[in-house]
Amino acid sequence: MKIKSTLKIVDPDNIESMVGMARDGHTIKALIGTDIKTDRMRVTLARYEPNILEKLHWHPIEAFYYVLSGHILVRDIEGKETKMGPGMSIYCPAGMAGAHEWESLDHVELLAFRGTPEANRKLQFTVDKKTMRSYIEADDVVASDALEFPSHY
Repeated sequence: MKIKSTLKIVDPDNIESMVGMARDGHTIKALIGTDIKTDRMRVTLARYEPNILEKLHWHPIEAFYYVLSGHILVRDIEGKETKMGPGMSIYCPAGMAGAHEWESLDHVELLAFRGTPEANRKLQFTVDKKTMRSYIEADDVVASDALEFPSHY
């Protein structure tokens, strides 16, 4: 029997950076789930320059972040702060109760894992901390390829 390998080697140096949701000072590289197609996951390498705020937000799917280098100050929806560094991780359940924000304290690099490769399912809803109203900018809907998609139900 002859088996043909389906193994993929991913070199981030060969992947083009894109602007991340925090805009200036935040870049991402899609490691798998976009160009390398997958069934159930998407992994990106995110980089933040110092003093970048990723506003309080939540996702309709669960997310997991692993800090590779640098330090971030993470806040949950109740305002509790945790300083995180290399080797620490964040698990964010789907929904508003899993909302989080972070501020980069220096140059930060982290891996972001999503339970789906579908961009339109990883939408990011910003939370207004005073009113607790959630919203998403139209440009972000476009960037998430979510103008049109099959029902999630």
